[in-house]
Amino acid sequence: MTLSVSPWYNPRYVIPISGMIIGNTMTGVSLGVNTLLDGMTTKKQLIESALMLGATPKEAARPIVNRAFDAAMLPTINSMVGMGIVFFLPGMMTGQIIGGSSPLLAIKYQIAVMLGIVGGASLTVLLFVQMGYRTFFNDRAQLNTQAAGNGKKTDV
Repeated sequence: MTLSVSPWYNPRYVIPISGMIIGNTMTGVSLGVNTLLDGMTTKKQLIESALMLGATPKEAARPIVNRAFDAAMLPTINSMVGMGIVFFLPGMMTGQIIGGSSPLLAIKYQIAVMLGIVGGASLTVLLFVQMGYRTFFNDRAQLNTQAAGNGKKTDV
């Protein structure tokens, strides 16, 4: 069994599905940004210590980046865990069943959308936090304390 809509770019399908994917991706990015900023400001001394011991900026920021990714993906993963439980029937699936679609077809569409949401959110959050941590370091691999929340600029 395959999910097929023809044509795939029909606004009837693209608008609601892309809206669900983009909306969940925005939530993930917001959580990732918040956790990244919080980690870079509160763990500033640990990052500077790692840099003084010879770590690269990537190595020094890795725990914070990983934590930001985990925090950003948690709501999406939780919604996947709860998907299909009787008290948590996803909106699209319920709408299709009420609209007269087969429950099996509705479940297939819901699984496809959830996989799209997870893929979109994980890729976007991963790219964002991997690129975002670099803004806290200057071109000499020093922590920019002004960007990290100290208010004093150390890159001379």
